[in-house]
Amino acid sequence: MEYPPLVDIVKDQWPADVIARAQELQAEIGSVGAYSHSKGIPLIRKHVAQFISERDGYPSDPEDIFLTAGASAGVALLLNTLITPHKTGILIPIPQYPLYTATLAQFNGVAVPYHLSEIDGWSTSLDEIRAALKKAEISSSDITPRALVVINPGNPTGALLDQKTMDELVQLCEEHSLVLLADEVYQANLHRPAEHPFHSFKQTVRRLNSPVPLISFHSISKGVFGECGRRGGYFECCNIPADVRALLYKMVSVGLCPPLSGQVGVDCLVRPPKDGEPSHALWKRETDSIHAALAQRTQLMAARLNALPGVSCVNSPGALYLYPKLELPQGAVEAARKLGKEADTLYALELLEETGICVVPGSGFGQKEGEHHYRLTCLCPGVEEYVGMLEKFHLGFLKRYGDA
Repeated sequence: MEYPPLVDIVKDQWPADVIARAQELQAEIGSVGAYSHSKGIPLIRKHVAQFISERDGYPSDPEDIFLTAGASAGVALLLNTLITPHKTGILIPIPQYPLYTATLAQFNGVAVPYHLSEIDGWSTSLDEIRAALKKAEISSSDITPRALVVINPGNPTGALLDQKTMDELVQLCEEHSLVLLADEVYQANLHRPAEHPFHSFKQTVRRLNSPVPLISFHSISKGVFGECGRRGGYFECCNIPADVRALLYKMVSVGLCPPLSGQVGVDCLVRPPKDGEPSHALWKRETDSIHAALAQRTQLMAARLNALPGVSCVNSPGALYLYPKLELPQGAVEAARKLGKEADTLYALELLEETGICVVPGSGFGQKEGEHHYRLTCLCPGVEEYVGMLEKFHLGFLKRYGDA
């Protein structure tokens, strides 16, 4: 797509379906250096709708699809649309990907946090959400909750929602007139899919015949693609009135269009090679090997971390991360306080300095008072080597600050 004459050079060397796909998109798009429709290329939106229909067993309309510069751009657009000058509350899980708190701060929204249950594998508790709603209701700040954010699979926890919980969340949104924002960018990252399958909220809402307004987000940045620099993603509107969809269209038009390279990436995401096509065997081999590697690394890291003193770690069934809990010595807490930092931030900085391993402290995602965590990715090869370095560092950290 970047250099169309390449087709003539590689036509006898590259698989025929790759060339046919490029030529099909070329005929639809023209140059990837030109603007597209502000909602995204119509043919690619049609393919996204087909992907959703096949995944969920319910129809999807291309007119309900907005292609975006990654899922983050879609999240920012929807939060901007939902937030009014009257202290709009958005329910967000804790721990959560900091995109949500940062975007709420940018648009003067109010985060209404609900804590996930670590002891239950980072499950989502309806009681926690109801308590958060009650707290907002009786608050002197006059907060009006308008939306519920659910990240499934979770970031940073990797937890997956079961169908019963999803049904209850949809019913809760009906009860409290909340828009449901479903961040589903890790839907393909499943380490134990037979035990912990992914279900979309679109499927749940349609199965329940619910009127709940739903926006679902997906991206080429995760899964087995990891093409985060291309900025490709989409969101689908479900039960969203026509006048609101028109407003969203007007708002995305201000930015002209999402990156064309990212849009082509979305087409590849939702239309992988089919069985019998020339590229299918290679695609399946690569995809299966990536999933197997991620699952193996996650399981190994969780087992090794859980064997360390002062560490407990949920064996994540999804996403790309582990989120271990640290029981840190009081000496470390006091040393961090003197530096004006949280203790898990001190831990992460010393880990980086000593080993070159970069983790994100739990204080960046939100956690209960007095708790400490960090997020570790399972993307990197060489897991035996760096887990060994983590173990050595952790034991040294405990000794250095007093709990050897």
